[in-house]
Amino acid sequence: MNPPTLDALDLKLLQALQLDGRAPFNRLARVLGVSDQTVARRFRRLRTTAGLRVLGMTDEVRLGRSNWIVRLSCTPDVADPLAAALARRPDTMYVALISGGTEVMCAMRPRSRRERDELLLGHLRRIPRVTSISAHCLLHSFYGGPLGWLSKTDALTPDEAAALRRVHPEAPAGPVTVDADDERLLALLHEDGRTPLTALQTATGLTESVVARRLERLLADGVLYFDVQHDVEPLGQEIEALLWLTVEPAALAAAGHALAAHPEVRFAAATTGRANLFAATLHTGPGALYAYLSERIGALEGIRSVETLLTLRQVKQLAYDRSRSRGERGTAH
Repeated sequence: MNPPTLDALDLKLLQALQLDGRAPFNRLARVLGVSDQTVARRFRRLRTTAGLRVLGMTDEVRLGRSNWIVRLSCTPDVADPLAAALARRPDTMYVALISGGTEVMCAMRPRSRRERDELLLGHLRRIPRVTSISAHCLLHSFYGGPLGWLSKTDALTPDEAAALRRVHPEAPAGPVTVDADDERLLALLHEDGRTPLTALQTATGLTESVVARRLERLLADGVLYFDVQHDVEPLGQEIEALLWLTVEPAALAAAGHALAAHPEVRFAAATTGRANLFAATLHTGPGALYAYLSERIGALEGIRSVETLLTLRQVKQLAYDRSRSRGERGTAH
C-alpha cells in the first residue's frame, strides 16, 4: 500500500506539536486558523495514518549521563528477535535493522556506568550468533533531541512558529538533579507527552499545582522536552540513511555544525570510534541520497571517508511499537 498523503494542514499540525507537544487543541486551532474540532480530528487521523505520538523525552546529558550508539553484527536468524528485545528495553531510544538484515543498531542511554557495563560487557556478549559489537559514546550533539526534524519542514510560517515556540529561561550550568517524584512524572510523560495534569496528579499522588510546577521546572532545566514520533513515508521520505564520517579533528566542529543546518539531517553528533561524526538523514529516494552525498557531504572540508548504511526496518523510534517488529523473543534483557 502507498503511504497516505499529508496535506498542508497535517504538516502544520505535526510541526506545531514539535514546537509545543502539550499545546491544547484550542491554542493550536487559533494559531493554525481552523476550528478546535478540525485539529482534534486531524490529530486522531494522524495517529492512525502516520503513527503520530507525542512523547516526553529526557535529555540524559542534562542529568550528567552519556548516550551511546551500539552496532551489533549477527547471523540473519538472530537479527529480528535481537532488535525486538533491544527495543523493549527502557534504556534504548532507537533500534533498526541495517546492512542486509545482518546488523542491528541501537541508541542507548544507560542510567549509570554499572548499567552500561552490564549491557555492553555482559548481556550482549553472551547472546548466541552475535559476531561483533562496537559501542560509540556520543561526545557532542549538533542536532537532535529537543531540535526535531519536523522543524525543518517549514510548514508553519515564521509568525505561526513564533506563536507556538516555548520560551524558557536559560538552563542552569552543570548537571541537574531529579528526585523520585520527578522520575515518576518523566516516566508517565514518556508514555504520552499529552497526559492531562489531572491524570498526572492521580498517577503520582501529587497535587495538580505541584505537578504543574515540577513539569515547568523540568522543562526550564532542559531535562524534559517533547518530541514527535511519526512515520517518514507520508512526508515523502523514502530512505533513512545512517552516515559514519571520518573527519579531520580540526574540521570536526565545522562539519558538525554544517550537518546540523542540512534539511536532510535529523540527528548529528560527534562520537568515539574510527568514525568521529555520525548523522541520520532522510531522503526522497536513491537519487536524492546520491546527490546529498556527492554535493553536500562531498563539499565539506576535512572529510576523509564516509560509510553509508540504509535503515531496512525501524523497530523503535522513540518508544517501542510492537507492530514495527516481527521478532518477539530475544535475550537482551
